Amino acid sequence: MLKVLFICTHNRCRSILSEAITNHVGRGKFDARSAGSQPVGEVHPLSIKYLQEAGIAINGLKSQSWDEFEAFAPDVVITVCDSAAGEACPLWFGNSVKVHWGLSDPSKLAGNDEEIADAFRATIEQITQRVQAMLSMDLNAKNPQALRDAFSVLGAQ
Repeated sequence: MLKVLFICTHNRCRSILSEAITNHVGRGKFDARSAGSQPVGEVHPLSIKYLQEAGIAINGLKSQSWDEFEAFAPDVVITVCDSAAGEACPLWFGNSVKVHWGLSDPSKLAGNDEEIADAFRATIEQITQRVQAMLSMDLNAKNPQALRDAFSVLGAQ
């Protein structure tokens, strides 16, 4: 099982969506968690709404600090927002493969209800496609270079 930690600065939308979708789509293949460098302490309510709409479990989702995950020892750390990608990571991430998969933040969209719903649904679909692509990787190869290469082929930076 590949342990994946999704990082976004505030850990309230994109990283939360990524955690829930990865655990749903990759059931048994991934152990996904999410965290933030400056977590706001609450999950965005629309993240919950659109995950539920998609039939994805929301149990246990919470906004939390990356400091809480040292014992988790992720194989891969994936940043999903550009600001988190540029931050200095804790030293204990040193053994993890670090990649960046930028996602637009649907919670920041100013628009009517349907435009916002479309943005959340599009983000959920984009994450779902990425996780489905991750399933094609050799998940038993926990060699850091092999993981970096596999994520690179999937479009990670």
